[in-house]
Formats: sequence, C-alpha cells, structure tokens
Amino acid sequence: MKVNLDNKVALVTGAARGIGRAIADALAVNGARVVFTDIAGPELDEAGAACPGGNAKAAAMNVTDPGEVEAVVAEVVREFGRIDILVNNAGINTSAHRVNIDEFPLAEWEKILAVDLTGVFNVTRAGAAPMIRQNAGRIINIASVMGLVGARLQCAFTAAKAGVINLTRSTALELAPHGILVNCVAPGSTLTDATKGLFYSEDALMKERAERMLSHIPLGRPGTPEEIAHAVLFLAAPESSYITGQILSVDGGWTAGGFFRDF
Repeated sequence: MKVNLDNKVALVTGAARGIGRAIADALAVNGARVVFTDIAGPELDEAGAACPGGNAKAAAMNVTDPGEVEAVVAEVVREFGRIDILVNNAGINTSAHRVNIDEFPLAEWEKILAVDLTGVFNVTRAGAAPMIRQNAGRIINIASVMGLVGARLQCAFTAAKAGVINLTRSTALELAPHGILVNCVAPGSTLTDATKGLFYSEDALMKERAERMLSHIPLGRPGTPEEIAHAVLFLAAPESSYITGQILSVDGGWTAGGFFRDF
C-alpha cells in the first residue's frame, strides 16, 4: 500500500518488534520521518537502525512514565518542529495469569492497565499539545477485538482495550475543532513472536487452543503485522481526512459473527 507521507513526522510507541515495528517501517517507507519508541534495549536500537530508507531514529520511552513521555515528545518537536502522526501501539498482555477474575492478581491488573490504557492517555496528552498548536494531526490507537467483544480469562486486557476504544471516541470529539483526527485499529489474532509463543508454534504454551481459535475466524488464519500496518497507513493518509472517532477492526471477519459459527 502506498500513500504520500512526505515531510510528515510520526511517533510510534512499542515499535521495537511485532505490530509496532511493522507500522513504523510502513510509515517510513511511505515518506514519513519516524521516531521508534519503546522501552530501552537492543531491539529498539536495531529496529530504528534497520528501518527501510534510514528515515528514522530510536528513542527509549516508557509509556507508563509521564515525565519520560513528555521529555521525548518535547525532544521530537525540538528536532523536527512538529508531530503529524502519533500511533499508540505499546501494549502488553499476560500468559502466566489466564485465570478467572476471582483469581486474577491485582498487581497484574495494575501492570496491564498502566501500559495498555494509562500509557495511551499519557502519550496522547503529551502528543496532542503540539498538534493543537499546529492545528493538524493524526492519532491512531491500537486496541484489539477483545475491546469490542469480551473474552474469558483476560479481564485486564479486555478492560484496557475497551477503554482505549472509548478513549479514542472521546478524544476525537475533543480534538476535532483543532483539526486533529483520532481513530483506532482493533486487530484480531495476529502472527507475532508473542502469539507464536502462545499459539502458533510446535512448542507454543497454548497450542491446543489454536485450532479452536482459528475456527472462529472466517478467513481461517491469523493476520500479519503488515496487514495491521496497512490499516494504520489508511488512517494516516491525506485522503482519510473526513474520518475520525472510528474503530477499524482488522480481524479476518471475527467480529462480524465468526465466533458464532459453531452454534
């Protein structure tokens, strides 16, 4: 997919791997100068250095630390003069605590909410300020189909992603008068290193659930990070100038009713 993002400045959270890296790479390939952000580590440095076209930089940023977020956003604005596209992708889930809510650890709940929901708030709050000054911008949040339809044994993740969906809508209403579009992509099951470890490999922790999960996806397969990135490109494109407050599911048809096909 090709769009014209020449001279645009983009910041992507959780860009060291998986969906975030695919999004950051896609934005760069289409002309944007991209700031890859993630918690500090060699994966972040490698992702930034390997970005197609070399049109990128890496910046360590923990989305749960408001001071660190504000400092990185300020640095980006000082260096490039603006932020045109903000992608809130950073997120976590749990594999160790796939249990009912009465057994779900409070510490795990707080950890997931801090990254998946409060982290989106922290980065959006900081990134909105320069966008308001320039009277233009795109904010694209990455939620999940689990924020649209509940799932067992994932109370914190589903609650956080549902929060991101309505945070997207409310922020869209607030920022529309400033020319800022706010939308959300809700991926279904996507083939990343994390989901390979859980479902889609010979030694996956929950390999036995993979076939059942795929049976609920009308297209019969997980998505790819690149397919999620194409949805983000669509929302970032100049041509998508009359779309705001929307949730775009990229899920192989799962939320269209595929989860009922066995009944």
